[in-house]
Amino acid sequence: MLLALAISPMFCAIGAVQVFGLAAAAIARLTEGTRHECSGQCLCLAALALVGTVCGVAIQCGPGAAAASAATLALMTMIAVIDISPRS
Repeated sequence: MLLALAISPMFCAIGAVQVFGLAAAAIARLTEGTRHECSGQCLCLAALALVGTVCGVAIQCGPGAAAASAATLALMTMIAVIDISPRS
């Protein structure tokens, strides 16, 4: 039985960008201190710009999409900025 879901391609694209943004922030954190650190940081910077742009576009899709994009942007920033290493 084929189940048809009425999901807008725009919502799928917004979700994909959010997943990409969170993955890029995680990669930037994981590559810290390695020879790939610069690449990870550049990827995260590009993803921050992309998710920031999507935040502006998502306003047209409704407050739920805009809030999810803003939350993703905030979470990406926290992942990239907060230092959780056990240094004294």
